[in-house]
Amino acid sequence: MTRTVSSRIDLKVYGDVELIFSVAVAQGLAASESLTVTADGVEVEPREVIGRHGTRLHCLNAHRGSLSVAYDATIEAPAGTLETAEIDLIEYRRPSRYCESDVLFALARAQFAGLSGQALLAAVDEWVRTNLSYVPGASQVTDGAVKTFLARQGVCRDYAHLVVAMLRALDVPARLASVYAPGLSPMDFHAVAEAFVDGTWYVIDATGLASRHTLVRIATGRDASDTAFMTQHGGAVDLVGLRVDASTDTPVEDDHRALVVLS
Repeated sequence: MTRTVSSRIDLKVYGDVELIFSVAVAQGLAASESLTVTADGVEVEPREVIGRHGTRLHCLNAHRGSLSVAYDATIEAPAGTLETAEIDLIEYRRPSRYCESDVLFALARAQFAGLSGQALLAAVDEWVRTNLSYVPGASQVTDGAVKTFLARQGVCRDYAHLVVAMLRALDVPARLASVYAPGLSPMDFHAVAEAFVDGTWYVIDATGLASRHTLVRIATGRDASDTAFMTQHGGAVDLVGLRVDASTDTPVEDDHRALVVLS
């Protein structure tokens, strides 16, 4: 399977600012790629920092003016399995900024009583899928799983946060992954959950908007605070334009009840 992905971010920068981008596919993927950053039309070289699970961050200091980031990649083969350390199984069962599993503890225990393993993953996926409505613009970037549960609507990151929070409340290690998603509509960066069951991380996408078989990993972490496509420190920045594309030469239909490993 060949997957082709690209993204372009256009910014207006109003002062000195440190920018961190997470748009490149994760380390370990067999990819032919290019990343070009231009400031006022002049190409600049970002520095690459490798994060957990092969997340690749591209960092630079920018000044007043325009700045653009263009990324293109072709992925010919799936990545190998991510190594799982003992600390992962500890950390990914804890509450985090957007996945307040402690607040949702009683709800999760009552809703999914008696379930475990693969049956639990299927039940959480189905419950989130049927209890939320996908509504672009309905949530704020600061909303977590609790607000999503109360509002009963959101976008992909909201669905993923609620899945992760419910699973952690049931002592299942769960994490968030940002991905390129061929076939996604509307096209954008996408977020999915991963859960550790029977020694394997399985991907859960309760939105059902893209085939899990064709997803391409970008970043992996506790929640959206670890996987944002852009982070800024200091200065003011306007997002002028954002375009994301992802396609595959081998579309694969997805049965959301099946177990799938994110490649």
